[in-house]
Amino acid sequence: MEICDNLLDRITEAEREGWLDEIEGLRVSLTGAESKIAQIDSAAAGPVPLELPRPPQRRRG
Repeated sequence: MEICDNLLDRITEAEREGWLDEIEGLRVSLTGAESKIAQIDSAAAGPVPLELPRPPQRRRG
């Protein structure tokens, strides 16, 4: 989230300064960062199944 906040600040600065080429690159980076956050959020949405360790089985014989 800090990366997105920083990119938004940089986009605002680029717009204020008139750096048109910089704005487009920053927007592409922001879209990529938001996409990555969405992937992380969707992967962490459900419970993680954990298996308990089982004692080794004794050999018969």
